[in-house]
Amino acid sequence: MLPIVIVGGGISGLATAYYLGKAGLPVRLIEKEPKLGGFLQTETIEGCTVELGPDSFINSKPWARELIEDLGIADQIIGSNDHLRATYIWKHGRFVPLPEGLTLMAPARLGPVFRTELLGWGSKIRMARDYLRRPKKHDGEDFSVAALVRRHYGEEVIDYLAEPLLAGVYGGDVNELSAASVLPKFVEWERKYGSLTRGAMKDALNSSGPLFGTLKKGFGQLVDELVRQTKAEFIQGAVEKIEQGYRVRVSGEWIETSNLVVACKPELVLPNLFPPMTYSSCTVVALIYRRSDIAHPLNGFGFLVPKRERKSIAACTWVGTKFNHRVPEDRVLLRCFASSTRDVLAEMREKMGITAEPLARKDVAWPNSMPQYTVGHGDRLDLIEDMLKDLRGLHLVGNSYRGIGIPDCVRMAKQVAEKIIATCA
Repeated sequence: MLPIVIVGGGISGLATAYYLGKAGLPVRLIEKEPKLGGFLQTETIEGCTVELGPDSFINSKPWARELIEDLGIADQIIGSNDHLRATYIWKHGRFVPLPEGLTLMAPARLGPVFRTELLGWGSKIRMARDYLRRPKKHDGEDFSVAALVRRHYGEEVIDYLAEPLLAGVYGGDVNELSAASVLPKFVEWERKYGSLTRGAMKDALNSSGPLFGTLKKGFGQLVDELVRQTKAEFIQGAVEKIEQGYRVRVSGEWIETSNLVVACKPELVLPNLFPPMTYSSCTVVALIYRRSDIAHPLNGFGFLVPKRERKSIAACTWVGTKFNHRVPEDRVLLRCFASSTRDVLAEMREKMGITAEPLARKDVAWPNSMPQYTVGHGDRLDLIEDMLKDLRGLHLVGNSYRGIGIPDCVRMAKQVAEKIIATCA
């Protein structure tokens, strides 16, 4: 039997290889970088567990947790310290806390919204009146996140809630991001209830447990365990050419397969085949300080900076507050998402009053790393799926399609693996 070939050794490719290997199928996984894991990279610096890519997964999506349990390391899962959860928005030169009970920008409780200093009374009244809206039919049309929020809550909520809350996830423009692809739950609430406020209130009744989950030693632990348990041959090298049938040339050698899984950007190995997608870039800047050098109480998970007030930093996580086991008591780890690394320290001085030099600093750039689910994304996916029907044996998986977080990548990997397993039975 020909081996199944997977191109890309990030979480999507590794998870696909793991599930295929469990079914007893031969797998060859090709990765051009010397280190597997893609964006999942963890380092220990000054005793701190530093995530250089994603730092957590959403617990309401079960697939990452299921994979971790399947690997036998469920005892390593830790939840976020939600009793300390507070997020601040930088507005007019100071931190203003997000009102409690928000599902992104939709309020599950109106009391905190009325008390917040983040929004004016016009926005507060609109958020309350939204509860009375009637269901809205969409007839299949797509529209931007900004258009959705605007018709329910207005411009101020776009600027100081929707845009900063989504910037750290997608790094894109809310005027271009597709509501159906980025906020499908919100689109469903509008269709079912007419009201985002009412949808958030009903959704809050079903939520329990910590919002975020991760591993004690970081996601590098997940990558290491996948590599250890995955029954695949790992090949380091760049894919030079792919021929239909399928033949994959790596470092001058050809590998034949009847099932090819592309778990990286398809345009890198199959140029001009599928509809193009745009990507945004980000840089992670990790700063470690002595706790005695930081006067700020770090009373929350961190802060967000709206685009209209942004310089370099879009978001900053106070890691030691968000997760236990990550930062020694005498250290502070600040994890910033920035568009430029040049002025980060000056911004931290401005926003948090930090005058000390960091004990350690780690900058990691992720160019063109965040896929943009722009308006029409669903139609592009439908077109890709139609094309794949004529390209039997070719499979796509990754964060470019139906979810960019770790749980969604694992879900898609498992679906692709199950499809291949069914054809090989």
